[in-house]
Amino acid sequence: MLTDQKTDDTSIEEVRIRSAYQRKKPAGYYSWFQAGNLFIVQERERLILRRLREHGCYSLASKRVLEIGCGSGHWLRELIQWGALPENTTGIDLRPEALSSAARLCPRGVTLRCMNAAKLDFGDESFDLVLQSLVFTSVLDQSMKQRMALEMLRVVKKTGFILWYDFHVDNPWNSNVRGVRKAEITRLFPSCCIALERVSLALPLAKVLAPRSWITCYILDRLRLLNTHYLGVIEKR
Repeated sequence: MLTDQKTDDTSIEEVRIRSAYQRKKPAGYYSWFQAGNLFIVQERERLILRRLREHGCYSLASKRVLEIGCGSGHWLRELIQWGALPENTTGIDLRPEALSSAARLCPRGVTLRCMNAAKLDFGDESFDLVLQSLVFTSVLDQSMKQRMALEMLRVVKKTGFILWYDFHVDNPWNSNVRGVRKAEITRLFPSCCIALERVSLALPLAKVLAPRSWITCYILDRLRLLNTHYLGVIEKR
């Protein structure tokens, strides 16, 4: 009976998530041709590459990579640009339309599957690197979040790690997302080594400041006070 209830709850949450993602931002809102967006993207890439380097990933060629909630495949393509092989790269998402876009944009050899991260169809310790970017914020059901976290831990190798990038603050204009704070991350991944840092200057502020002063954005970003996301590495003990 409990299992059936969890299945029903997961199905309801899936429907809510798909519906929420259909409400699109205005065209060009996340365009890299907008200076504020470009600042966020470049700073995030620099910090992620630093984290990968700190954890021995000077080359991704031998690494098996999984992205949870890959969308149109932006991070899959970034990881391939940084050295991951397409045939070692896998992305999953709930939305068939997002996966269709990813299939058009990603190189041949990338594996794309329509799947709920709460029940991954992969063997134990299948991946060296598991990435989630802006996924947990979009899941409001706590039991689904917990199952997702457990599945990510199950499929990552003992010698691998989870790369985390997500909001730690709520969005007052969007009730379909909820920030995931440090205490919650610790509960989701118990008995793990977790290293988090606050990154990504608040996007509305970056959009205003970056066209006028890149250095001001950089200084504010380094102060961390107005940063809205956590970037982190989660490792099994």
